[in-house]
Amino acid sequence: QVQLVESGGGLVQAGDSLRLSCAASGRTFGSSAMGWFRQAPGKEREFVAVISDSGGSTIYADFVKGRFTISRDNAKNTVCLQMNSLKPEDTAVYYCNALYFGVENWGQGTQVTVSS
Repeated sequence: QVQLVESGGGLVQAGDSLRLSCAASGRTFGSSAMGWFRQAPGKEREFVAVISDSGGSTIYADFVKGRFTISRDNAKNTVCLQMNSLKPEDTAVYYCNALYFGVENWGQGTQVTVSS
């Protein structure tokens, strides 16, 4: 079981940057693939990015490629999402996700609002 707490959200203008962090507790973090998802008002939750347990592999949704970077520090039990060149359509609640042998855990989410 992994407990996840996101932070770093806020209100920014289009073109600005934000760095989201997810602090994880539990002994399975280093063996878990970690991801970020987001949910905009009235829309379904969607995949943003994922990083493998070692950090050696990453996958991004097409709409964030070249703008967002996912990273992790297994010594600190954290995963981050660096978001650059933010757009109003990036406005959403961002959720951290841990996947360990088919078992998912979610954080409570952090709000990101991008004004035009």
